Amino acid sequence: MGKGQPSYTDEELLAGIRHGDDRALAHMYRQYLPTVIHLVTQNSGTEDEAKDIYQEGVMVFYEKVREGTLELSCQIKTYLYAVCRRLWLKRLAEKGRYGGRLDDHEPYLETGAEADLADAEERDRQFALMSEALGRLGEPCRSLLEGFYLLDKSMQQLTAEHGYTNADNAKNQKYKCLVRLKKLFFTQYKEEPLP
Repeated sequence: MGKGQPSYTDEELLAGIRHGDDRALAHMYRQYLPTVIHLVTQNSGTEDEAKDIYQEGVMVFYEKVREGTLELSCQIKTYLYAVCRRLWLKRLAEKGRYGGRLDDHEPYLETGAEADLADAEERDRQFALMSEALGRLGEPCRSLLEGFYLLDKSMQQLTAEHGYTNADNAKNQKYKCLVRLKKLFFTQYKEEPLP
C-alpha cells in the first residue's frame, strides 16, 4: 500500500460507502480490480472487458450498500468476485464463447451475489421499459408526469405551466396520465422476454 493511502477493513469500507466517503469507494475499487482483471483475462477476455465487468459489479455492490439491502455473508472481495464472475460468464455465453450452462458451472459460494445481481438486472430492465413507455406516452402527459415525479414540481407550478384552470384539474390529468403510463408499461413488460 502506498504512503498516504488509508487501509480499510471490510466494515470500514461498508460504513464509508454508506456515508458517501469517496475515498473508501476508490480504495475498494483499486484493491479488488486486479483480481477481476486476472479472472477475465484468464478466461478469454481483455483488460478493458475486465474493467467494464468490474464497473458493473461495483455498481451492484454500491447500490445494495447505499440502499441498505446488502446482507454480506462473506468478505467484500469474495462478493465482488462472485458478481463479476457471474457477469463475465454471462457475457461469454452471449458471445458464444462459453459452452456450458451458467447454472452447471461450479457451485457458487453462498454470497448472495446471485440474487443481488438478478435483482439489479430486473430493476434495470424495469427502468428501461418505464423510460420507453414514458417516451411513447406523448405530450402533455410525459412532461406532466416528469415534472411531478422526476423534477418535484408542485401542482401549482404544473397548473401554471400546462394552462390548467386549477390544481384539481391538473391532479385529475396527472392521474389519467399515470393510468395510461401503467397500461403502456405493463403491456410491454408482459411482452418483453426475460434475458
